[in-house]
Amino acid sequence: MTGESVQYLYDMSEGDASMRPLLGGKGANLAEMKRLGIPVPDGFTVSTAACIATTASGGEWPAGLWEDILDSLTRLEERTGRTLGGDQDGANPLLLSVRSGAVVSMPGMMDTILNLGVGDDTVEALGAEADNPRFAWDSYRRFLQMYGEVVEGVAPHAYEDELTALKARRGVEQDTELSTEDLQELVRTFKDVSRRELGRDLPTDPREQLRGAIDAVFGSWDTPRARVYRRANGIPDDLGTAVNVMQMVFGNRGDTSATGVCFTRNPSTGVSELYGEFLVNAQGEDVVAGIRTPRPLAQMEEVLPEAYTQLVRTMADLESHYKDMQDIEFTVEDGTLYLLQTRSGKRTAAAALRIARDMVTEEVLTREEALQRVEPAQLDQLLHPAIDPEHGRSPVTKGLPASPGAAVGEVVFDADTAAERGGAGEAVVLVRYETTPDDIHGVIVAQGVLTAHGGMTSHAAVVARGMGRPCVAGASKIRIDVPGRTLTIGDRVFAEGDMITLDGSTGEVYGEALELIPPQINEDFQAITAWADDVRRMGVRANADTGEDAAKARELGAEGIGLCRTEHMFMAADRLPAVRRMILAESEDERAQALATILPMQQEDFEEIFTAMAGLPVTVRLLDPPLHEFLPDLVEQSLLVQRLELTDGDAQELSAARRLLGQVKRLHEQNPMLGTRGCRLGMLYPEIPEMQTRAIVRAALAVREEHGQTAGVEIMIPLVAYASELKAQRAVVERTVADELATAGAELEVTIGTMIELPRAAIVADQIAEHADFFSFGTNDLTQTGVGISRDDAEQGFLSTYVADEVIPGNPFESIDRDGVGGLVQIGAERGRSVRPDLKLGVCGEHGGDPASIGLFEELGLTYVSCSPYRVPIARFAAARAVLAQRGT
Repeated sequence: MTGESVQYLYDMSEGDASMRPLLGGKGANLAEMKRLGIPVPDGFTVSTAACIATTASGGEWPAGLWEDILDSLTRLEERTGRTLGGDQDGANPLLLSVRSGAVVSMPGMMDTILNLGVGDDTVEALGAEADNPRFAWDSYRRFLQMYGEVVEGVAPHAYEDELTALKARRGVEQDTELSTEDLQELVRTFKDVSRRELGRDLPTDPREQLRGAIDAVFGSWDTPRARVYRRANGIPDDLGTAVNVMQMVFGNRGDTSATGVCFTRNPSTGVSELYGEFLVNAQGEDVVAGIRTPRPLAQMEEVLPEAYTQLVRTMADLESHYKDMQDIEFTVEDGTLYLLQTRSGKRTAAAALRIARDMVTEEVLTREEALQRVEPAQLDQLLHPAIDPEHGRSPVTKGLPASPGAAVGEVVFDADTAAERGGAGEAVVLVRYETTPDDIHGVIVAQGVLTAHGGMTSHAAVVARGMGRPCVAGASKIRIDVPGRTLTIGDRVFAEGDMITLDGSTGEVYGEALELIPPQINEDFQAITAWADDVRRMGVRANADTGEDAAKARELGAEGIGLCRTEHMFMAADRLPAVRRMILAESEDERAQALATILPMQQEDFEEIFTAMAGLPVTVRLLDPPLHEFLPDLVEQSLLVQRLELTDGDAQELSAARRLLGQVKRLHEQNPMLGTRGCRLGMLYPEIPEMQTRAIVRAALAVREEHGQTAGVEIMIPLVAYASELKAQRAVVERTVADELATAGAELEVTIGTMIELPRAAIVADQIAEHADFFSFGTNDLTQTGVGISRDDAEQGFLSTYVADEVIPGNPFESIDRDGVGGLVQIGAERGRSVRPDLKLGVCGEHGGDPASIGLFEELGLTYVSCSPYRVPIARFAAARAVLAQRGT
């Protein structure tokens, strides 16, 4: 015990699952398993508080921590009857594993040291005790390599190259084929490597080694790969990692020993079936690193039947206890089973849905509990395309289907290249012999991952599944030449940049880019999203500008359209000339003629949308973008005039080009995004919102006439800053609606509201609400104007640096800036409802599909969110989870 009421050390018997914030996930679950009577190696845990304090002080340990560790070590030695470093003659040595255990699972991100305590003084005694000298020397060479790499920072290839060279000299492929003498030689070689790389010997005092190993685990919390992983998965940086110091149990002790990883259900499909892999005569890192291709768990029944039976029974007990699919690491030492870890297993979205639904059916979980087991963002995996089953092509090779889905991209051979090109928006597939935690930044942006080594539980498989990236692992027939940047499959050679396709559901690899088909929504998806609908309070609409998008949104559960951007309808090639005539018109008659041409086009678009959304509300935003988007570029038009002048071009063509250039110059603005756009355009040219309103009303009436039902019409005035703007534009819309209905002799309910996308609008929302039936917060522009940054410029410039350097917690265009922009939304909502308590409040920015942002919108009591069609299911889920979070369930 050190510090003011802060406990840094816990013996394993002192903890339980509720102590995760202090003991980390691994330590808490180890303590819980020990409490349940499940066989785990003895040990102690250095708490996350020690890591946090060490990180905060720049790497200096808290006072008294080392003394506490030595006290815990002494108690462990007494319980085991063994001594770290052995007795005076080296007998009864205690060997330790030193593993990290973050509060939130971070597979492969933290560092591990095994076999700590083996050395020149203990290796012979270890071998004699086991009657297996080879095992002892194998443990020694492994320790030297791990300690050198993890603690001392020696490059991994320095040791691996020597191991590969030795196997080549002996004519063997597997480490297990090396003899005792070979391993003794390797120990000597590894010592030489360490001396050459470091300029000194590795420390030989096991207590000094223990201190170095624990310090390395503390340091691994703040490595670049760990920070990248946390950013990608929304894990806070201030949680720290615990350190688990445990007595070693040995899966490399011979043919009656093994190590493995298993899941209580299939993490790719969710099916309740035996799933896992193991290796005989191996240590745990061999499985997760993918250095050797393991065997299916079912085969363990033949090799180690008693341990297998106990493992299967324990798997069922752990899943029942935790009420969730478990990811378990185990070791068998001389036929005796030990569990090294259990945690909630990473799974694909399809598996998450299947498991949640099955566990409700099995009465293990309630529906509300099941919803908490599926992350809303995971659903994005199910909404990605797959390979067209009718493609008719033959695969060039096949590996293990480690993470489902389809990936098409150009071959790249290292994570840095993948990160650079993938981050620039290029489609790439990362091809490696095996991935390591250091590859995380490339895996995140790659379309998929292909590895030559490793199995279904390798690092590549686990991380890819957690991120929704397709992965084919253990494709043993591929040959990779990293320096030459080539991939050889059979007699075909693929250079970096060549296209391949992965099918992570079958393990097949194709030597070309195959066509993909839209995703298929299954019964699990439909059932569980229906559960979410029963729980959520907020409505979920879609941003859609075409009938096709509207139909897709409705198919995915949208309850209307929260944003129909009419300017997108103007961009088509057959419409742009009429739009330009409208903008460049020099008289009211010219503008009226152009608008008369556009009106039936607009009406046709609205009819498609209202048909798709019949019976549901549709919010139509009147013309919003800056005028320059519809006009020729000023520079290009100037160059065209200059070219015509220099080449004595056609006089009529030159005259027209000069006239157009003059008009473009007249309308040119230095900052068009804050210029003549939105309601400002309608204020200057009221005939534009009048035309659009006529098109909307006529379309709604036509759809009702044809189908007997139409959509609920909501007209939204954009970019309002002053109540007087909305009042004037509302009068134009109301007058036009009344005129159209009188002419048609019909009735139609039309509501009129505005988009709150400027800070001033949020601040004076009480004034604006006097003229609005609804507000829709345009959080994209509200972020730009509220934070004072241009989205396009910032995302290509300083924003990524700000996020990486933790100046800001994340990209404010992806997840809402709670304190700033979120504060503006809160002010707008509260002040708007102070005037109109029944004011409908929506969100139509992309934040409407972001789970974290949706949590804030639920807190603020907004009416609905609107997002892109394919994010509608995510928003439905997130809205339900936000309700459960408010309830504290």
